[in-house]
Amino acid sequence: MFRLEKKPGEDFIVLNLSDPQLGDGEWAEDHPNRLILEGTVRELVKRVRPGLITVSGDLAWAGNDAAYDALADLLDSTGIPWAPMWGNHDNQGGPEKVEAVVKRYLTRPLCLYERGPADLGNGNYVIRIEEEGRPVEGILVMDSHDRAPYVNEKGEKSEEWAKLWPAQLDWYRNEIAALEADGCRDTSLFMHIPIYAYREAHAAAEKPGIDPKSVTPEQADGPGVWNPGYEDSFGVRHEGICSYPADEGMFDLILALGSTKTLVAGHDHVNNTVIRYRGVTFVYSLKAGPGCYWEPSLNGGTVFAVSSEGVREIRHEYVDPAPFAAGRS
Repeated sequence: MFRLEKKPGEDFIVLNLSDPQLGDGEWAEDHPNRLILEGTVRELVKRVRPGLITVSGDLAWAGNDAAYDALADLLDSTGIPWAPMWGNHDNQGGPEKVEAVVKRYLTRPLCLYERGPADLGNGNYVIRIEEEGRPVEGILVMDSHDRAPYVNEKGEKSEEWAKLWPAQLDWYRNEIAALEADGCRDTSLFMHIPIYAYREAHAAAEKPGIDPKSVTPEQADGPGVWNPGYEDSFGVRHEGICSYPADEGMFDLILALGSTKTLVAGHDHVNNTVIRYRGVTFVYSLKAGPGCYWEPSLNGGTVFAVSSEGVREIRHEYVDPAPFAAGRS
């Protein structure tokens, strides 16, 4: 568990970067993808002045050690504490590849990371944002793994995007109880692969008959594409929701405990919707940089402003990548 101090009367700013995902070769000195990612991160830090940077998975590609170290160098250069979590591409090389990165990251003073219980994966931990000794926001970071077996209603077997494990739900329940015992009334859950309930939230919020891929960020910031009751939603969904195809039970637990008001996921690079559904805000973070696949108009990071009562504002900060691609900072 980590503690970060919030100043009374000021918001504590969390900047989330999602899916940077450059390979070793893309970190070459003059590679345009490196220039775009570095320029994007530095511009975001200059704009929002965060107290914490979180990275919601797919930091690089499993086994690309130079890429993981280069990203850590970039984050260290900001002088701001940073907290990583693992995505499917980080996990796809197996636990040994993840642990090799963990050992190096734990030597970096600005990296906030704990392995957590060994039976939950790697990287289940809590960050407490405190004001005058009281936790005003608890950030729970969870490992969403890589793939998991699935059997459909016809009995057909497949490998699908992973889900949180039952033991992780128990861990979550215990951590929420500990935070509440210390007076924390608001928590956020950060992971890479979205939970199943993201499908439910989008089904409830999106107007039928509209092709989500045709909606621009400007069009999505208003009532035109959202059902009644969801007009405050924003962002776009330019691809499907790549969760495990069956409900893992996490959202029912979140509703039962009543503590977590914000869910944050990455994974789907051209989705950046923010939808309030059944009292919980479902966030797809804005992707940082061109790694793997992207849309240049959906480049930047997602900002969470934390008040003395928890998360009070969520917004995307878009960054034009063109100047960085051209070598202009």
